Amino acid sequence: MYITARERQILEILLSSEKEMTVKDLAKAIDVSTRTIHRDLKDVEDTIAQYQLSLIKKSGVGVQIIGEKENIEHLKLFLFNVDHNQYTAEERQTIILCTLLEAIEPVKLIALANELKVTIATVSNDLNKVEERLQPFKSLTLIRKRGYGVEIAGDETAKRRAMSKVITDNVDEYELLSLIRESIQKKSQQDPISERLLGLVEKKNLHIVERTVDEINKELSYSIADSAYMGLVVHLALAMERILRGENITIDQAYLSQLQQTQEYKTAEKIIEKLEKVYQTTIPKAEIGYITMHLRGAKLRQDKEFFDEDTGMHDSVKARSLISYVEKRVHQSLSDNPSLLQGLVAHLGPALFRINQNMRITNPLLDRIKTEYSELFAIVNEGVDILFPDLDIPEEEVGYLVLHFGSVLLNIYQRKPLHALVVCSTGIGTSKMLATRLQKEIPDIKTCKNVSLFELNKMDLESYDLIISTIRLPEMDREYFIVNPILTESEVDKIKKYIYQKYKNKLMDITDTPLKKLSVQEFSKDQVIDTFKKMSIYANTISTLLDGFFLMKQQDEPSIKDALHALCHELMRSEIVTETEKVINELYRREELGGLGIPGTKLALFHAKSQAVIKPSFTIYSLDEACETRGMDQVNMDVHSVLLLLAPENAEKETLEVLSYVSATIIESDESIALFESQDPSIGNYLATKLNQFFDEKLTELRSV
Repeated sequence: MYITARERQILEILLSSEKEMTVKDLAKAIDVSTRTIHRDLKDVEDTIAQYQLSLIKKSGVGVQIIGEKENIEHLKLFLFNVDHNQYTAEERQTIILCTLLEAIEPVKLIALANELKVTIATVSNDLNKVEERLQPFKSLTLIRKRGYGVEIAGDETAKRRAMSKVITDNVDEYELLSLIRESIQKKSQQDPISERLLGLVEKKNLHIVERTVDEINKELSYSIADSAYMGLVVHLALAMERILRGENITIDQAYLSQLQQTQEYKTAEKIIEKLEKVYQTTIPKAEIGYITMHLRGAKLRQDKEFFDEDTGMHDSVKARSLISYVEKRVHQSLSDNPSLLQGLVAHLGPALFRINQNMRITNPLLDRIKTEYSELFAIVNEGVDILFPDLDIPEEEVGYLVLHFGSVLLNIYQRKPLHALVVCSTGIGTSKMLATRLQKEIPDIKTCKNVSLFELNKMDLESYDLIISTIRLPEMDREYFIVNPILTESEVDKIKKYIYQKYKNKLMDITDTPLKKLSVQEFSKDQVIDTFKKMSIYANTISTLLDGFFLMKQQDEPSIKDALHALCHELMRSEIVTETEKVINELYRREELGGLGIPGTKLALFHAKSQAVIKPSFTIYSLDEACETRGMDQVNMDVHSVLLLLAPENAEKETLEVLSYVSATIIESDESIALFESQDPSIGNYLATKLNQFFDEKLTELRSV
């Protein structure tokens, strides 16, 4: 039986929908007119009639395929097995793009036409669209010559980026993750276009690379987002195939030297070392450089890790400026929300690195974000244009920033008894957005635990009342909801009905007996010990900081250098520092990496970890006369206060968190900045109040684990 590509699309859309679809929605999904849909529906009815199925049309509601479940499955099987005699225009263009990207010599138009079962004129038309899709990759050019054929010319790096993008743009997210996780054999169906796209990468290579990356990933001290993990694996798999074909990439040697100084370069070396053994080949150092870039661009900073990152304070300043811009435009107070600042900083660091290295990312939610949050998207987009005038920030990155703001603007704090597990794979902002929206729309949900697909198999699913996911979970053996991260009204209604039916007795019990005694949560001995150890470190760090805090006034007319010496000498007398010169050298070395003046303020934050520091310390030196120094934005600025933040070389993670919180507190609001600029002794009391608040939050967090 022959069906057209458009009929197939209509059938697939209707079969995947549990409710009616309007003709207008169908037309929009397939990008044709409603008249065309009406005409095609007649042929669709003839096709489904052969499977004893009917097309129900409800005026003002939509159309729907109904019939026995077994007959519906037979039709789905037919669509899966049917010979695709006709591809849609978009599918043809994707196939042509894949063919040209993997070809090592020009391809004849007649060969493409025969493969796709269309005319040469149609292929020529499709090539115009392919050329448009290559525009973001400026170094790639589509060459067409009579008698020569057609090919994509350009450097190897850009070709690999284009390959990665065409895969991530077109392959179903779960399908790619499943393949990477070696579960492709368990899937009963696979979209033919996805199969073709994944044909760019040998499955065997994908498995080898993934296992290698996964081994190294366990050694990392930080998390990698699922989408970035996929990007790294796909990049490496493509790289290995082309290396084995003798096609190598190059990298600027000066930049490679910079990358070699990073911790991620050492990790990349381990990955390459393992792959060289598996493939028994030599892999050029340029590849280590590109893997390093992927790792640095994929890194998710943990909350409050500003102090431990050289660029963290600079990102904090930019994030705070963006928050300030947005809150003025939306007329909502956002500066007092620490999770927003932390979330933006965690995203901005890797994002700015990706942008500077021309590493594009995909954002499958972009169109939806621009539609549902058009005003907020426009505001955030304007904000990043103002804050980063020298950078071309892609809309995909802006979209993720919008999700961070959107989750806060929903502004919901109500908590009720149910616990939900939220499975997302597109990043921190997405999962926060969905969790916040869920708690706003369904107040019965008390807490939402956000996990990635890779973490799912480690979770105790029975401890959650609801499982809500933005992607398919074929191996899930209990009921769950697939929703859009922005959560539609119909999805909210469906979840509410489920809660009512399944948990109505539980909800009634809670409502009727508010004073009902709760069962005591059990903890293991090790859990309690670990919790109290962390509490002790937080408490000791805070008390040490407050006890050692002092504000020193200018004596004579010192420079910033004199101010640092004066502070360090005093800290040595207090037995916080053992060697003044060693600490000073560490501070100067840190300053050489980039400016330490906080843009838009009169403050300079000098910070370092050193073996010569015994205990954590925060002190301030106030200058009567301004001294010039380089700001974090590399622009010279006047400084009136020198802030000094020090940590022991081997400080615990909890100690660094406290110091990070101090650095974040300095710039968290205009009022805070004004206080630290004021040289007022009450800074100590303000610091004590904020650190007390931090400790309360940590107690709550540790006890809820």
